[in-house]
Amino acid sequence: MPILKEKIKNIVDKPGVYQFKDKSGNLLYIGKAKSLKKRVSSYFNKKTKEQENKKTSELVKKIKDIEVITTKNEVEAFLLEASLIRQNQPPYNIDLKSSSGRYAYLKITDEKFPRVIVARTAKDLKSGRLFGPYTSAQTRREAQYWANSILKLRTCKRLPKQACLLYHINLCSAPCINNISEQDYAANIKLAEKFLRGEVKELQEFLRADMKRLSSEQKYEQAKTRRDQILALEHLREKQNVDLPKGYDQDVINYVITPREMVVQMFNIVKGLVSGRKEFRFDLTLARIATRSVASGPNPSPYQGEGEGGEVSEFLRRYYENNEIPEEIILPRELADGEALAEYLSKVSGRKIIITVPQKGAKKELLNLLQQNLEISARVGNAVLMELQQALNLPAVPRVMEMFDISHTGGKEIVASMVQFTDGQPNKSGYRKFKIRTVKDNDDFASMREVVRRRYERLSSKDAIKERSRTPLKGVRLLPDLIIVDGGRGQLSSALGVLQELGINVPLIALAKKNEEIYTVGKRFPVRLSKTSEALKLVQRIRDEAHRFAINFHRQRREKAFIKNAK
Repeated sequence: MPILKEKIKNIVDKPGVYQFKDKSGNLLYIGKAKSLKKRVSSYFNKKTKEQENKKTSELVKKIKDIEVITTKNEVEAFLLEASLIRQNQPPYNIDLKSSSGRYAYLKITDEKFPRVIVARTAKDLKSGRLFGPYTSAQTRREAQYWANSILKLRTCKRLPKQACLLYHINLCSAPCINNISEQDYAANIKLAEKFLRGEVKELQEFLRADMKRLSSEQKYEQAKTRRDQILALEHLREKQNVDLPKGYDQDVINYVITPREMVVQMFNIVKGLVSGRKEFRFDLTLARIATRSVASGPNPSPYQGEGEGGEVSEFLRRYYENNEIPEEIILPRELADGEALAEYLSKVSGRKIIITVPQKGAKKELLNLLQQNLEISARVGNAVLMELQQALNLPAVPRVMEMFDISHTGGKEIVASMVQFTDGQPNKSGYRKFKIRTVKDNDDFASMREVVRRRYERLSSKDAIKERSRTPLKGVRLLPDLIIVDGGRGQLSSALGVLQELGINVPLIALAKKNEEIYTVGKRFPVRLSKTSEALKLVQRIRDEAHRFAINFHRQRREKAFIKNAK
């Protein structure tokens, strides 16, 4: 709780979005606020009305971490909140919020003859193809009208047995009486998708070309329909220039460089809407990179280094090797090789890529927002990792930790798990599971020796080091800052012997569950941390996750063996 209080204390008095997480780093709730500081603090102030809500009280008990993203104003906070909720579907957003949101989406349903409907509820947002959110109800209604009326899409929930009034006044293509084929109806749905995605220019070009084709074939009624669609589209485009998504994607990137690392933050803007934020950390002293979702970590005061241009260019080149390249990349400063980089990315993507350094306007404001979020991340830091470093007298902050656990039933189906935590959060892409090969009996010490050898023998080889240095963004650090094994002194000694044979000098500890004692190398007696220590709670959380992962794998192996023997 002390770490949580420190984070709450450092939250800024600005509009934005806050995200509550549980002890495992899972999202519980996403909310927006005109003042992040006041809103988040209200959840933990027993005198406020927030605590009168039973479900909210249950939520607060589960909150172990808080993350905030600042925005320019409350409207942008609404939009970002809606986007993040749709992507993540946190459980308490469904329980605590009413089913209707302030901003709704338009959805193309998953039906034989799809409809364009308004989607607000959590159930609606889980299916179909979504477009929005729309800040203006009038804009949303007109977009829906264009799709339904001009393209003559069905609006009835159930197909009737005979054509309704809408067909007779030429506002529906009447799929209910097979007046239109499924193929032709699907073509109209694709036109609706183009419009709702903001591909207005491409849609207009298609409609004009199709109108000319129909006219040349003397299909004048159909050509007239295309003309009406073009006119309606132009009319709506004028009205929706604020709410309709842009016709291209953007990445807005800002960064700070410290003597030890470079921290990069990015807004991914999809068709004009901020879809989320990412953070990347480069360890400049060891030339290795740890990538993660946004979570605060130890970070010295921001400092702009002399060699930042080359480092940023390297990051961009590495990042876009494995990610979609947007039409525009927005940066805070010019790069020495900016023109060459833009040309390179253009060749890779097959279309022209622009690198922009704005001096004013909306793009500059987005860069300023990222700068604010970088400063927040730098101020808050991750005190629990520093506490663990001091408690165990570690040579460095344990930003990357790996823990091993053995699981079996009476020496049968022996397996092992390894979980990896980066900056205090689980990095599930770094998890590994092992089927023990050399141990046939109930020997946890021998099993621990095998799994530690298999994990680090390859990672410590010269070939692995060279390969990892060439492609740093494809993985996290080469070796962790701390290795943890489940058990007592016996497991510690088993792992230590293997590490010494491999010539690996990484801090190693063992956590014994009985009394929650921490055994360390070279000390006769175990370390006992206070039960209220945040450092101990973090190690326990890592241990519990390793145990869960091992148990699940062991059950899978046991069930597979049972089925095999039953045949």
